[in-house]
Amino acid sequence: MSEEYGLLEPAEGVDGDEWDDIDVADTDADRIARRQDRAFLEFRKRIKNTEQFKVEASVFDDATLGALYKLVQDGHVDAFGGPISTGKEANVYTALAPDGEVAVKVYRINASDFQHMREYLDGDPRFEGIGSDKKKVVVAWTKKEFANLERARAAGVRVPRPIAMERNVLVMEYLGGETQRAKRLSEVDVENPETAFEVVREYMRRLYAAGLIHGDLSEYNLVVHGGELCLLDLGQAVTVHHPNSREFLERDCHNVAAFFGRQGFDVDADALLGWVTEPSPDPSGDGTPEG
Repeated sequence: MSEEYGLLEPAEGVDGDEWDDIDVADTDADRIARRQDRAFLEFRKRIKNTEQFKVEASVFDDATLGALYKLVQDGHVDAFGGPISTGKEANVYTALAPDGEVAVKVYRINASDFQHMREYLDGDPRFEGIGSDKKKVVVAWTKKEFANLERARAAGVRVPRPIAMERNVLVMEYLGGETQRAKRLSEVDVENPETAFEVVREYMRRLYAAGLIHGDLSEYNLVVHGGELCLLDLGQAVTVHHPNSREFLERDCHNVAAFFGRQGFDVDADALLGWVTEPSPDPSGDGTPEG
């Protein structure tokens, strides 16, 4: 395989966390919001008066502000910047931390449509008993993304380094420069689609070997940062034990094959699926497993 993208070496002896319980009990953020001391009230006023945070209350409710306040108190965030992206389920902002710039992802507790999340949660033993409680679902989802990022990094996949989380707020490595975020694969001219495909294929294989399937893989959550391909948005990633894991993996393979086909590099989705699930030496680079 080409070393142009400098693949990471996977860690050894990482068992994964697919059977760990996910605690969705009240957090420090909930307790801070209920207590509402003077310092927190001043913080809430300052944040809500800041131009980039003038958004609907469904994003920055008191408990979410309590989570941000706790992250500031714990030294993970010093000051907030502008928005990087907004979506139906989460907004992402830049922020300053003691060691430089970070990304802060805020999941919406009061999101109007949870059907997308439920598709990935139903059947996962970690989420049994959560039901339709919105707060519990989003807190669990945030915890799951943090854990999935840690496991992906241990497997040698380039993803943002998770730094801290509190309730529905995730702090992670910021992928971007001084003036803009890292560009998505869909936004750049892919000069060498064969090499890029090899890297994406290897990421898929490493995730699968670590017991994870991305579940929503496409050119929209792959970015180019520092000359390397990095994978984003692992909140929906499921373990191989999920009842729909095969369907999600097949969809990922189809999306990847379709994108690189549009770049002029022919990829067979079925061959890619076989390579990911039964990895073997593949000098051809066309997604076809040997043997």
